[in-house]
Parts: sequence; C-alpha cells; structure tokens
Amino acid sequence: MTKAVVLLSGGLDSATTLAIARDQGYECYALSVDYGQRHGVELVAAEKVARSIGVGEHRTVKVDLAGFGGSALTDRSIDVPIEGINAGIPVTYVPARNTIMLSLAIAWAEVLGSYNVFIGVNAVDYSGYPDCRAEYIAAFEQMANLATRAATEGNRLNIYTPLISLTKAEIIRQGALRGVDYSLTVSCYQAGADGLACGVCDSCRLRRMGFEAAGVSDPTRYWPSSP
Repeated sequence: MTKAVVLLSGGLDSATTLAIARDQGYECYALSVDYGQRHGVELVAAEKVARSIGVGEHRTVKVDLAGFGGSALTDRSIDVPIEGINAGIPVTYVPARNTIMLSLAIAWAEVLGSYNVFIGVNAVDYSGYPDCRAEYIAAFEQMANLATRAATEGNRLNIYTPLISLTKAEIIRQGALRGVDYSLTVSCYQAGADGLACGVCDSCRLRRMGFEAAGVSDPTRYWPSSP
C-alpha cells in the first residue's frame, strides 16, 4: 500500500480526512501535534480516532507554541470568544500553526518514503484562518518540492486537502458514509479534561450547525449549562 501522512488533531475534520485517505487505499500514518493548546484533550481524542479508523502508526510531536502565545488557544489570559461567528480573523488563530504542522508532516513523510500528506483544512465553513486557504496549501506544496531531498530526486510531494471546498454538513456526510465515529472526536476550543464541549465557541457552533444541516444525529457531549 502507498503510504501517506495524515495530520490528526482529534477533531471532526481531521478524523474525516483520515477516513477518506484510508478509503482511497493509503496506508495511513497519523501525526498529531501537542503545541500547548488549551484543549489538550483533543490529543486523547486523536488516539481514539487513530485506533478506531486504523493506522500504520500514530505519533504525537510536541512543539511549544504556548511559549509565544498570541492566540486564545495557547494563551489562557486571552478568552475564547463566545459571541458567535464573525467576519475577520479571530483570536483563536494560532500563528504559523499549519505551517509548522505541515513541515513536521513532510519531514516524517520523507523518512517513511512517502510522498503524500493529507490535511483537513477547509475554506468554506471555517473561522477565517488564512492558513486554511487553497492558495496557501498550493504555495506550501511548491515550497516543499523545492526544499526536500525526495522532491529534488524526482519524487514529487503531494499535499491533499479533500475537505477544502466542502461545507461542514458535507464533511459530516462524507465521514458518516465511511463509518467515522464522531463521538470520539473533540472540536471544542475549551473542552474540559472529560471532553465535554462548551457549545458556544466558534468551533462548537460550526460543528452543531453542520450536524443539523447534514441531518445526522450530533453525538457531541456538551457542558450541562451549554445552550
């Protein structure tokens, strides 16, 4: 089987991406990143998802982005916004997160002798992050093919984004068709250690609306006080 590295956060989108990569016949190697995120329970979810869907190996790499802060996800002095989904780039944006994660993914891919990387970025139902756009992925792929030994020796690296043009409802339908157990996933930006979701952050709102629009039962466990 052809190998592929799949970035796996433990959230809904990355779980669906892993299922799609598996369905396409790849032997998947799941990579999670502990970057100091306040919702660190998503890494526990990533382990469960990797076991459920099946991977050749699952690794978690630690990178201390909390040392820089600048995001509500890495700096606990910045509140996670709960006022709803607004225009512009929210404070939950983590500077250079996808750039760092993709760099780690292509590094592992080279070691594995793989030329395929999957990432679950989405440019439709998302929070406005600039590193989730198709033009960013295309630019990173071009850079990777200039910067890696594999590419200079004739083995072109491909970065696949199967969700990039899908709505959240379409993503959920794709996962449901492939048997993804969404009860294992954690999307909430401020989920507790027990995995309970707040129900009011951007990620929770997008997730909840996605299940409603998809006509799929939402298995998310919410805080008792959430709406």
